Amino acid sequence: MKLLKKKYLVFFMSIGLLFIAGCEAEDQTKVIRLGHGLDTSHPVHKAMVFMAQRLEEKSGGSMTIDIYPNQQLGSERECLELLQIGSLGMTKVSTGVLENFAPELKVFGLPFLFRDREHRFSVLEGEIGQKLLLASERNRLRGLTFYDAGSRSFYSTEPIKNPDDLAGQKIRVMESQTAMNMVKNLGGSPTPISWGELYTALQQGIVDGAENNLPSFYLSYHYEVCKYFMVDEHTALPDELIVSTVIWNKLSNQQQDWLKEAAVESAEYEKKIWREAELHALEEIQKAGVEVSYPDKEAFREKVAPMYEEFKKDPVMKKTIEAIQAVE
Repeated sequence: MKLLKKKYLVFFMSIGLLFIAGCEAEDQTKVIRLGHGLDTSHPVHKAMVFMAQRLEEKSGGSMTIDIYPNQQLGSERECLELLQIGSLGMTKVSTGVLENFAPELKVFGLPFLFRDREHRFSVLEGEIGQKLLLASERNRLRGLTFYDAGSRSFYSTEPIKNPDDLAGQKIRVMESQTAMNMVKNLGGSPTPISWGELYTALQQGIVDGAENNLPSFYLSYHYEVCKYFMVDEHTALPDELIVSTVIWNKLSNQQQDWLKEAAVESAEYEKKIWREAELHALEEIQKAGVEVSYPDKEAFREKVAPMYEEFKKDPVMKKTIEAIQAVE
């Protein structure tokens, strides 16, 4: 009996030592989970894979990122809510959705806010952009960097070449009040639908069309249903890479620096591959029979002009808009 007790004691002590060793190994490697809704062939997903590789290199293997694409862990909004309670470490989200957590980001939803691509990056990578990255921090969501998401344009199952063609059409938008107001100003009927549910919604006629950038239109196979793409480039909403402050605050200063550096480097990498993805998407959708049109943008600017007047009623928003417009 004494021998049996001794064997059990040795067994449980061994299990305890293995458990402690496992905890120590876990402590030595900080694993951050990142969930998002994009396909693995999307440039932004590739940029996040690049970031994970750079973080592992910078930290000497002591920090890694596990990436869960294709809405495996939920929609954009659901991932943000998981970040707020610390159940998920990081996510990628459109600033259009993020405006629900940081009203200052509504400014990105203003149509024709940026003069061109160079102006956009001067804003995003400058003082204004860095300030806006932290706008959601009070809600436990800290921005690390912006990813290029190109310009958004309309596509539909019906021909669209000017604002009048949008009249009465049900257009899918993100869960963004600014996006909904824009579609209303253009005469359409805005319908918020999760990105993962949009293909089916288009197939079933729940909505007539949507608005997004070229790579997303192509990689989501929406071109199989929507044969009309109008390059009006009404907005240029960047994607934002977010980390939960619950997770961020547990990192050492050195770990925070590694993560921030890896994120910024991935954004530079993503800018290079984004343009290639746009050109490839345009070529492929045309091969698939999509009619691509280039409308007179001035007609759209006139329709959405009242949005600027409404935004400027808020002194803070007015100041932000004027600051963005003043950037060279």
